[in-house]
Amino acid sequence: MGTRGWLESWPVWRQLSGADPLGRGVAAESPRQRAIRPRTADADRVVHSVCPYCAVGCAQNVYVKDGEVIQIEGNPDSPISRGRLCPKGSASKQLVTGPQREQKVRYRAPYSSEWTDLDLDVAMDMVAERVLAARDKGWQNHDEHGRPLRRTMGIASLGGATLDNEENYLIKKLFTALGAIQIENQARI
Repeated sequence: MGTRGWLESWPVWRQLSGADPLGRGVAAESPRQRAIRPRTADADRVVHSVCPYCAVGCAQNVYVKDGEVIQIEGNPDSPISRGRLCPKGSASKQLVTGPQREQKVRYRAPYSSEWTDLDLDVAMDMVAERVLAARDKGWQNHDEHGRPLRRTMGIASLGGATLDNEENYLIKKLFTALGAIQIENQARI
């Protein structure tokens, strides 16, 4: 590289000889930096979501390419978080794309030492049958004085902090409709 080529690659020379005397724009850019593209530039679409971790409800932009999540970032239009995410929210892409994520239903029968794979429909039917059986077993229609109760003491709900507000709302509605009165969330405890 000659003297002229070396001078042109030097940021101070570009700053003094170019249109960027303060060195805050193109004078400070290197050729490598100019070639860098954001990983979200190739996304087909952006889906708006809410961080699943706590009850704050930080908004997220989920970048999708070919049906796969490629990046999750804070939504700058959110009045709650203004585009910022905590470390857990920043790592929420791992919830969807992490190699440790189970892609099938694993089931261990009572008194068994082996896990088996179940079809999702079979597992959902098993859960529904067991919830209804526990509800019916613990159902209380009236108290000892004949006053109507219409509740069950056979099931309860304890929600986790990885559920967002909408999921917690739906769980509350479901368990209330089932007659459960013991409904709580980890974020409130």
